[in-house]
Amino acid sequence: MVTHFDEKGKIYTDIVQKQAVWVTIQLSQSRIHGTIYIRGNERIKEALDKEESFLALTQVEVFSADGSQSELKTNFLAVNKNQIIWILPDSEQARME
Repeated sequence: MVTHFDEKGKIYTDIVQKQAVWVTIQLSQSRIHGTIYIRGNERIKEALDKEESFLALTQVEVFSADGSQSELKTNFLAVNKNQIIWILPDSEQARME
């Protein structure tokens, strides 16, 4: 990230552009539908490969493991990446139908 300073010493940094991606995530005890944010040139796998232990989601709905029953809705949820069995972007689901 590039940092710029003005004549008074104020710090400016470049804006990091991210795109919202709707995904479904399968955990052992539940299925989650929500939005993750990735950099414009990044794939979901690259976001999962980062050193952070948790993946942040917004606009989240948590379902039973088979996806049949809604259990929780929340604006934010951090998921431990070690618990993820699979993740599927909604754009891929649309192509399969």
